[in-house]
Amino acid sequence: MSDTAEIKANPMETQSALPPEETERLTHEIVAGLKTVFDPEIPADIYELGLIYKVEIKDDRSVDVLMTLTTPNCPAAGELPTMVENAVASVPGVGVVDVKVVWEPAWTPERMSDEARLVLNMW
Repeated sequence: MSDTAEIKANPMETQSALPPEETERLTHEIVAGLKTVFDPEIPADIYELGLIYKVEIKDDRSVDVLMTLTTPNCPAAGELPTMVENAVASVPGVGVVDVKVVWEPAWTPERMSDEARLVLNMW
């Protein structure tokens, strides 16, 4: 069994063999790590931009991340997944991190948080 969360929508529900308090700690620290990753061309972090679609913490502490980019032609396409992998892997207790870039559903500005809208002045 694994612990999956649509990170943008809701904190993780504890369904894995990890203790709930450990899952909560990992979730909090993974999100904090993701908020340190910025698209070089946009002054908002990738989490608040809504580029992280799903994070799955597995029983063995490995973490799968599904993310997208604002556009397939994003100049940072080569570096952002590695930056995400490094940010998640830096969380104490996290095992192997696998980041996959997906294009469906396509990213739209509606995925941005209010914080990102404020930073980008997109009200």
